[in-house]
Amino acid sequence: MKAIRIYEFGEPEVMKIVEVERPAPAADEILVKVYAASVNPADYIIRRGGNEGLKPLLKLPMGLGIDGAGIVEELGSEVTEFKKGDRVYGVPNYLDGSYTEYLAAKSTQFALMPHTINFNQAASLPACARMAWSGMVEKAKVQPGQRVLIHGAAGGIGNLALQFAKAYGAYVIGTASAHNADFLRELGADEVIDYNTQKFEEVVSDMDVVFNATPTTTVDEALRLRSVPVLKEGGIFVCTHGVWPSEEFKGLLARKKATVLMAGVDINHQHCFTEVAKLIDAGKVKAIVSKVYPWERAAEAHRDSETKHVRGKIVLQIRQED
Repeated sequence: MKAIRIYEFGEPEVMKIVEVERPAPAADEILVKVYAASVNPADYIIRRGGNEGLKPLLKLPMGLGIDGAGIVEELGSEVTEFKKGDRVYGVPNYLDGSYTEYLAAKSTQFALMPHTINFNQAASLPACARMAWSGMVEKAKVQPGQRVLIHGAAGGIGNLALQFAKAYGAYVIGTASAHNADFLRELGADEVIDYNTQKFEEVVSDMDVVFNATPTTTVDEALRLRSVPVLKEGGIFVCTHGVWPSEEFKGLLARKKATVLMAGVDINHQHCFTEVAKLIDAGKVKAIVSKVYPWERAAEAHRDSETKHVRGKIVLQIRQED
């Protein structure tokens, strides 16, 4: 089979489509015939050599891609929740990669795809949906009538967090560029703040939840500190990056009896993806795909993603859908 592998860390051109051995599923795994995979910031971070937390775990050569969609080709002997031919979406085993014609992964990391969307749309969801669902639904436990502020609301995680909050009845305010204002309103945003011309802390207050979905960690600490005044007493700040905030930030939150929570920790993937599929099939959530690239153009897709101004997700199409 063919798969994208990197044999050195560096720019997008280090990604090569090569012939590799097709994996065989273990007893608790499924073999997925992959039709599409999405491009996430984690992919280019890993391609460059990783951050401080990832560097010790990365071993060359390696694959890329942290989510995808396809058809169940084989079942491990202990797998009972799927059958051959099922259309599924989910995440590969850690650091195995989804830019590949076939992947073997634990069955608990996949769920049946929504019936109302195609493989490209389904592949755009898992990695971001698990963060948005974990942070907004499981950690913040968003409730009808609550006021929610989402930083980076037009991105892959942010647009899903917005849609989940609206599906659960919240009043949602999103920050984005003016270019994305109408897009966010179409997804249900009650208000949109242009971060280039407005300071959110001057126009919002009494937020029950502040959800940080910005695609970069470089501005996180300043954004966190600016967010504290807009939280109501007892409010919740949700992080979506693996870097915990400073003691200064946590001290400011403590004075408001507010809480900081990390999305994506201890998540039940199969439950998350099953619930997201229900929301999509019910018409309450949309899969937002900004562009689809054939996987032969993965380098171009990565360069597009690295602009950090993608609306929704970029998808790599591995196979044409029948």
